[in-house]
Amino acid sequence: MTPMFVGKALTALAFAVGSAAVQAHDHAHSHDHGDDENVTAWRLVVADQQDAVVHVIDAKEKSLLDTFELEGPAALHRTRSGEAVFAVQGAANTVSVINTGIAFHDHGDHADIEVADPALLSTVLEGERPAHFIERQGYIAQWFDGEDEARLFTESSLLADSPEIRAVPVEAAHHGVAVPFHQHAVVTVVNPEDASQRPVGAKVLDSDGHLVGDEVACPGLHGSAGSGSLYALACHTGLLLIATENGTPQITHLPYPSSLPEGSASTLLGGTGLQYFLGNYGPDRVLLVDPTEGEEGFQLVQLPTRRVHFAVDPIRARFAYVFTEDGQLHQLDVLNGELTQSLRLTEPYSMDGHWNDPRPRIAVAGNQVVVTDPQAETLHFIDIETFKQVEEMTLEGQPFNIVAVGGTGISHDH
Repeated sequence: MTPMFVGKALTALAFAVGSAAVQAHDHAHSHDHGDDENVTAWRLVVADQQDAVVHVIDAKEKSLLDTFELEGPAALHRTRSGEAVFAVQGAANTVSVINTGIAFHDHGDHADIEVADPALLSTVLEGERPAHFIERQGYIAQWFDGEDEARLFTESSLLADSPEIRAVPVEAAHHGVAVPFHQHAVVTVVNPEDASQRPVGAKVLDSDGHLVGDEVACPGLHGSAGSGSLYALACHTGLLLIATENGTPQITHLPYPSSLPEGSASTLLGGTGLQYFLGNYGPDRVLLVDPTEGEEGFQLVQLPTRRVHFAVDPIRARFAYVFTEDGQLHQLDVLNGELTQSLRLTEPYSMDGHWNDPRPRIAVAGNQVVVTDPQAETLHFIDIETFKQVEEMTLEGQPFNIVAVGGTGISHDH
C-alpha cells in the first residue's frame, strides 16, 4: 500500500506547521520584552492504577509537586489549554478537577505564561458512572453511562468553581458519548434492543434538545477523536465524520475499504497540526486515516507484538508513539506509515488478562516522551531527538494514566 498523506496540500500543510513551530520558537527567544524572560514549564499528572491518588510532577526537575487524594482510581483528561485536568473516577461516580498551575495568555505575537502551585478544586461532578470526556469549540461534554443526560460546560466556569452546566438529553442510559458544539451537540443513539450494548448511531441536537436532521447509522459505535476541523466517531463499518457547516454539525459516513482485513477501530486519537486519525485495528496493528482521501486514506501499520498504548505528538505533527507488550516504545512516522525508531524500555507487559490491568501509558512533554511503568514503580523519560532514555523517576504505587501540560511563554514576574 502506498504511503498516506502524500498529496501536495497535506505535504504543504506539514511543512507550514513545522515552519510555523520553528518561527514561533525562534520568535519567543528573540522577542524583546525588556527584563521579561522566557519560561518553559512542563507538568505531568499521573494517576495510580490501584489507589485513589493523583500526583503532579515537574517534568523538567523530575520532582513531585503535590499528591491529591480522590474517591477512586482515575482516568485523566487534560483540557486544550492545559489549565485543567479532569480525573474521571467511574467506579466512584465522581469527576474531580485539578488546576495544573500552568496558564497561557495569547497576545498574538507571543504568549505570556503564569506558573503557580497545582490545586485540587472543591467543585466535583457527581453522577452515575462517569465515562467519556470531550472538549470541542470551547465546550466540554462529560458523559455518564448510568444517566439519561450528558452535561456541557466551559473550562473557565469550572476553574472559577462556579460551573454553568447545560444538560443534553439522551434516550436512555448507555455507554455512549456526546460531542459539544456551540449551539448543538452530537450524541449517540442507544441500541433499541439492548441499551447495555454499544450504540447504533449518532444524531445532532440543538440547544433545546431537539433533533436536527436524521439519525446516522453507526453500528458498534465506540471511540472518538477530533483533528483540525473534523471530529470522528468509530463504528464497525467505518468512521462518522462530523464537520460544522453554517454553524450546524453535519455527519457523513466514511466506510472502511474492502482492502482492509476484517475488523474495526474502537479507540481513536486525532492528529495535531496534521489532520489524521490514529486508531487500533486488531491487537497488533494500528490504523492511520487521512479523512481527505476517502477510502484510499486508510493504512494499516503492523507492530512487532500486541499494542499496549499509543499517543500522538502534539508538537511534532509527523510523529506518534506506540508501546508494545514486549516492553518497546516505537516512534511512528504518520506521513509514511512506518515505525522509524524503537527502544526497549521495560520488562514485558502481556496483554493477556483484564483490560484494565496496570500497564504502561504514554505522554509527550516538550522534547520528552514519558512512559509509566507500574510494575517497576517508575516513570521513564525519553529524549525524542536521540530516542534514548535520559532519566528515570521512582513513583511509589502503580503509576498508570498520565497526561502532560505545559510549554514556553514570557513571564513578567521578576
